[in-house]
Amino acid sequence: MKQEPANWRSNMNILFLGDIVGSVGRESVKEHLPQLKERYNIDLVVANAENSAHGKGITRKIYHQLLAMGVDVCTMGNHTFSKNDIYQFIEEADRMVRPANMEPLEYGQHTVVVKVNGMRVAISNLCGEVWMNNVVDSPFFCMEDILNDIDADVYLVDLHAETTSEKIAFTYHFAGRVQAVVGTHTHVQTADERLVYGTAAITDLGMCGAYTSVLGRDVNEILTRFTTEEKTKFKIAGGPGILCGAVVQIDEATRKAVHIERIQIRPVDVEC
Repeated sequence: MKQEPANWRSNMNILFLGDIVGSVGRESVKEHLPQLKERYNIDLVVANAENSAHGKGITRKIYHQLLAMGVDVCTMGNHTFSKNDIYQFIEEADRMVRPANMEPLEYGQHTVVVKVNGMRVAISNLCGEVWMNNVVDSPFFCMEDILNDIDADVYLVDLHAETTSEKIAFTYHFAGRVQAVVGTHTHVQTADERLVYGTAAITDLGMCGAYTSVLGRDVNEILTRFTTEEKTKFKIAGGPGILCGAVVQIDEATRKAVHIERIQIRPVDVEC
């Protein structure tokens, strides 16, 4: 489907942010989000926050920090329950969704419905099955259930998955039935953003984290693992951050996605 030039002063504009990794990622969001919201006339901000606390999981404090920065909904992933603190606040975190098909299933919500420009927008979180732990059902089956059970005008999906093929196949299966499928988890932004029968899609949004890093982790520690087979702690990298994501525009009259644009803000004058 051919994209037309976007008029960011009309229709519904949604900003998706890739995996926020540690304090560097949070600072990148804090620094750049206000300008992005203004530039694209953003109506809704959805950010993947499963790595926001020291690179693994989320805490109550960080959840509220992200909301205060301007994030409207936090999506999660395979590290949802990595911090014990999550069990103390997940039931009251009404702007956070966890994967619908990942154990433990009894905590939190997999979909939240918010009002945007008078329309009911459902944001759902799913995990891929391939090479992922604790996944107990197919994301395809779970999404069918969500579409049957949740009444909304617009459906947005964060598919937290390892493989490109699974995310692309999911997009084709639900093309025209959901307005956006954005992939997360790999921390590397893909250049395949496109419209598929009224559905905006990108295989992976990328990450918000340290620019000089290996997926947000300290370069030297990762090199030590690969070159000596010595186990290291996956320390989070420091330094200037990169912010990655995508903006999706939805035509409110037709309820179809009409534009998707990748966002990548790199630090200037950084050697790596």
